[in-house]
Amino acid sequence: MTGHFFEGAEKLLEIWFTTSTSDTIKYTSRNDLRNIPRDLIEEVLNLVNCKVLQYAQSATTDTYVLSESSMFIFRTHFVLKTCGETTLLHAVQPILELARDYCDFDIVDQVFYSRRKFLRPELQKEPHTSFEHEVAYLDSLFEGGSAYVLGRTNIDCWYLYTLNKACVRTKSDQTLEVIMTNLDQEKMKIFFQEHTKSAAEATKKAGIDKIFPNAKIFDYLFNPCGYSMNGLLPDGYYFTIHITPEPDFSYVSFETNVPYHQYNDIVRKVISMFNPGKFTTTIFGGSASNSLDKHRKIFLYSDYARIDHQIVCLVDYDLIYSYYKKHPS
Repeated sequence: MTGHFFEGAEKLLEIWFTTSTSDTIKYTSRNDLRNIPRDLIEEVLNLVNCKVLQYAQSATTDTYVLSESSMFIFRTHFVLKTCGETTLLHAVQPILELARDYCDFDIVDQVFYSRRKFLRPELQKEPHTSFEHEVAYLDSLFEGGSAYVLGRTNIDCWYLYTLNKACVRTKSDQTLEVIMTNLDQEKMKIFFQEHTKSAAEATKKAGIDKIFPNAKIFDYLFNPCGYSMNGLLPDGYYFTIHITPEPDFSYVSFETNVPYHQYNDIVRKVISMFNPGKFTTTIFGGSASNSLDKHRKIFLYSDYARIDHQIVCLVDYDLIYSYYKKHPS
């Protein structure tokens, strides 16, 4: 393969913290990751090889739209998602130190690191040249790590690293990620500056503003193409979308932490919006474990065949992975 290429697939890192000195149900004002000075956060992002394009705050969340994806910082955890050739795992050690020094968080409650299979892994930088290298890097920082591969390793598999431990804070959390490839090129034209003048126009043309009408949206349209947005909702909920629209390696990701019962409708909205040829969904649920059993067969979509469907029951949460391919027309 020669010529222009961009790896849209993100590396996704989420770390939850707690402390051995405070009541873990009611933290002190110092126990807050948002206390870390922004300039130090930006220094960490420099190590990852991305820059801050937009920054905003709500009562619960600091949001960063990055040159390569997004970051969200909450009181006890953060979500960092980076694409391209970024070195995301270089952020881990410095953030652990900042969480300890500025927030008195001396215990890592849980770690989630995940990504789909890269289209061109040979372009990645260490430690991201292989999942084995990523696991070894994380194992050097954490005890009790567990690594998983879901899906078909020769097609579109998905990797996960997490800690094999009971958690204090993550049990009530849930996350949906939808990863789409082989996108509808008419829809992808929206995300080229040749066809769309601004990020706000792209957001409206695509209908992204209608997914959660009450969201506050921070969006960015890249030159000559590409799109990123973070959306903040009430009560600490968020969603984020990242789009690589070029035909040869088109890629769209959607992620949210809104309550589990909304996921089926959200997936329908998102795949209708982007019309992917293939997509995967990953659903994490802590307190939703009963719901996962109840709903595991509901996630079917009329235009798509469900090729793979795996349910993994971990210490404190369940994970559902599904891979869908469009029916031949």
